[in-house]
Order: sequence, then structure tokens, then C-alpha cells
Amino acid sequence: MKKKRTAQKFRMGEKEATSGLKEKLPPIETFPNQFQQYEIKIEIPEFTSLCPKTGLPDFGTISIRYVPKDHCMELKSLKMYILAYRNLGIFYENAVNRILEDIVRACRPVSAVVTGEFNPRGGMKSVIEVRYPRSRKGSASSKKK
Repeated sequence: MKKKRTAQKFRMGEKEATSGLKEKLPPIETFPNQFQQYEIKIEIPEFTSLCPKTGLPDFGTISIRYVPKDHCMELKSLKMYILAYRNLGIFYENAVNRILEDIVRACRPVSAVVTGEFNPRGGMKSVIEVRYPRSRKGSASSKKK
């Protein structure tokens, strides 16, 4: 009697889904902003983190654009913060969202956009982009017309 082969289902549990979201990372330091109404763009072309499911490295480019309000990010501390992801198991969707949240917490910008463009894996390339301020659920701008 032949056994029927079925596709194996891979389900992510809560452990993988939330991996890397609460781990302590180096602080992003700031300095007082001296000007108004300008944008800062920072490119990080060698971002790495670990897939929480497989443990394999993920590689990509992180782009940060923000309009500072009262404080600007200090780049050396940002570098140390980003380097801490190197050994962190986190899905890249979560990494990009966490980076945005940590930037907003550190410098309270007028606006910010973080984009993660990740190298292809398994024949697929992912680009994740998040914005601050985030739209609110139920607001006129988030309702379908």
C-alpha cells in the first residue's frame, strides 16, 4: 500500500512571530536640532539579522528618512544599535517596524520613513516600508472608498 504524500505545513508560532521585538538593544542617542523643516536620509547598506525560524542570516539595506523636530539622531549610536541586529533572531518585517518605533521613541521626529530592502531569498525579494505618523484605524484616510 502506497502512502500518499502531502505538503508539509510550516506554521510559525508566537515565539517566532514575536522574536526580537523585546530584546534590549543599544540606545539611539540624540543631540539638539538647530534648524527646522529639512529632511535627513541615512542609508545602511550592510544590514544583517537572523531568521528566527531557520537561524540563517538575512541581508539588506535599511533606509531612514526623517524630518527632525527638537532632536537629531547621533550616527555612532545608531550604528551600534543597527549592529546589534546582527545576532538577533527577528523577521525583517518586524525589524523594520521596530527600527521605526525605536527612532520615534528616541528623537520624536515630525515624520519618518524606514524602508528595508532585503536580498532575495528562495527566489523572492521583500521590501518593507513603514511610516510615522502611522495612520489610525477607522480614520477617513484608512477607509476604503
